[in-house]
Amino acid sequence: MKILVINCGSSSLKYQLIETLGEHPLASGLVERIGESTGKVSHQNRSDAAGGQGIVYEKPISDHRSAMHEAVGQLTAPGTGVISGPGEIAAVGHRVVHGGEYFHKPAQVDHMVLEAIEKTIPLAPLHNPANLMGIKVAQELFPHAPQVAVFDTAFHQTIPAYAYHYALPWSYYEQMGVRRYGFHGTSHQYVAREATARLGRPPSEVNLITAHLGSGASICAIEKGVSVDTSMGMTPLGGLIMGTRGGNLDPGVVMTIAERSGMSLKEIDAVLQKESGLKGICGMNDLRDIHAAADKGDARAQLALDMFVYRCRQYIGAYFFQLGRVDALVFTAGVGENDAAIREACCKGMATVGLTLDPQRNRYPDPRRGEISTAGSPIKAYVIPTNEELEIARQTLGVVNAEVA
Repeated sequence: MKILVINCGSSSLKYQLIETLGEHPLASGLVERIGESTGKVSHQNRSDAAGGQGIVYEKPISDHRSAMHEAVGQLTAPGTGVISGPGEIAAVGHRVVHGGEYFHKPAQVDHMVLEAIEKTIPLAPLHNPANLMGIKVAQELFPHAPQVAVFDTAFHQTIPAYAYHYALPWSYYEQMGVRRYGFHGTSHQYVAREATARLGRPPSEVNLITAHLGSGASICAIEKGVSVDTSMGMTPLGGLIMGTRGGNLDPGVVMTIAERSGMSLKEIDAVLQKESGLKGICGMNDLRDIHAAADKGDARAQLALDMFVYRCRQYIGAYFFQLGRVDALVFTAGVGENDAAIREACCKGMATVGLTLDPQRNRYPDPRRGEISTAGSPIKAYVIPTNEELEIARQTLGVVNAEVA
């Protein structure tokens, strides 16, 4: 079965076509700068991955409908396409950022699902409208194929009420849905599944801490296979320090900025989203650049690194205590997978709780198992590359098979 995975952003469309037999990608691509004067299309077939450059070109992309047509055009192009036509696509899986309290699992799209996604737009005004547009365009282009919505928030719907509620007037929760939801759910779920397989035990017997560390970052506590806490809150602004987001913040800071600067809430939100985090501290948001600057003696770059690691350790330590017993700590995403220095700093001193990092393994993780702890470490540490597209395809296949059954 061929499943097309769609991740529709406000001005971009990322796609991947996955063959479920063997779980390998046939092709992938990205349409960027939708709605601007010049858009960009990048496409790569599986056969290109060994060294080919794939296809890259620029042209005006007026809207998401045009972007989807470009994607389908590349997938079906004579001579280079990997399918003969849209009819070969058996199902379409869509990443949807926010499912609110409506969705605890993926859902096959119907009018009720579309209405529920629309109701969650106030919770994710930057993401859900684009996700919704992607679904509607795909329904037009692939009317024969089931459309499945896979939600970033769904994996965290097992978090208990005492952990997701804010201590605010109850009416804010009832009338506006103000509570913690958590994000990066498909990534945390994927690496948890992979870590459990490496441990050779059923999910119901495994406790994990998964650290999705990238430009956006979150840490999740997983007890007996289900999420019981995560660092992000009602929005992706909370929790860890990130590339351009500052993470947890005293609400009084926002009020002070508003009063003393005269900035509007919209302007402050732009600062919190795009100008804070690592970038706010040292002017750079890429940890590779920050490491290089710190090595040359840049004090603020070093401060940014120290703050990033400190916040990660706060959550890791809290989740060790909360879970009581931890079987493994898992690092994933761009920083988690590639930054040995950050992993080492996050795990410093953890021998006291049963985790000992192997310096050589940490520098050069085995691509098959990814274990970076010492052979005798009671608690394992892993580097497991995330694959959110594959997780979406798996969940989409599960929904389709359940409907058929």
